[in-house]
Amino acid sequence: MTNLKTKVNIAGVELKNPVMTASGTFGSGKEYSEFVDLNELGAVVVKGVANVPWKGNASPRVAETYGGMLNSVGLQNPGVHAFVKEDILFLRKYDTKIIVNIAGRSVEDYCEVAEVLSNADIDMIELNISCPNVKEGCVSFGVNPHTVEAVTKEVKKYCKQPLIVKLSPNVADIAEIAKGAEAGGADAISLINTLLGMVIDIHKRRPVLANIMGGLSGPAIKPVAVRMVYQVAQAVKVPIIGMGGISNGDDAIEFMLAGASAVAVGTANFFNPRATIDVKEGIENYMKKYGISNIKDIVGNITV
Repeated sequence: MTNLKTKVNIAGVELKNPVMTASGTFGSGKEYSEFVDLNELGAVVVKGVANVPWKGNASPRVAETYGGMLNSVGLQNPGVHAFVKEDILFLRKYDTKIIVNIAGRSVEDYCEVAEVLSNADIDMIELNISCPNVKEGCVSFGVNPHTVEAVTKEVKKYCKQPLIVKLSPNVADIAEIAKGAEAGGADAISLINTLLGMVIDIHKRRPVLANIMGGLSGPAIKPVAVRMVYQVAQAVKVPIIGMGGISNGDDAIEFMLAGASAVAVGTANFFNPRATIDVKEGIENYMKKYGISNIKDIVGNITV
């Protein structure tokens, strides 16, 4: 089959295909550009940026686990002004959309970053209220539908670009959290961020991570992520970007059948720098195999 239609539309922004990178796993694309033609990606979602530089958490910050990885990097970043000055110019050399993940310790922090980015040459903003690795802000906003709605509504005031809200899986009812984001004015929702976990070195009898606990990502969390995407797809009308353990085309198709209009590749980038391209080609192979000409026909198309 030729002329596959792989374009997707997320909140008015057209992506050439549904594959993007997950924030915090791809930097701003510079390090991966030797391995991946960024022109082939639907979008690059850059590392989280804050209003001022963050040092991140103490080391060790990463531990390998069965089927995944535990991290407590703590959103280390150079700050939004350094990002605007250095990274956007690099990414604009490529034919891909730019999505900027923003972090904050307060609502005012988020708003300050969004205001700076509102005049920057980017395509969308992703509001990170879901990282479990910082003591203030982020996930503390993301575990209650009322606070999710409130912070979304406030940040939305400063955004000239569509606003994606990234949700935490560390909640009792993901559908209610998603409804809160939608009520606050989210143009799209992305999920899931990492699951809170812990690894202990039994020989030293102490936690492996300096931060004691961290966020679990990778193939081990995929069934949880697919379940949550499915539940959110039943609860909201805005587009969904699914992620959590995607490492090949079949994984991506699973998320899209659950209701995701686009997918993000995260931990797989660390063990396979070309994972995003593998996912893109895997989606196309699935479409050819089953005679699907338009990728939109996959989204939510399951029988239960």
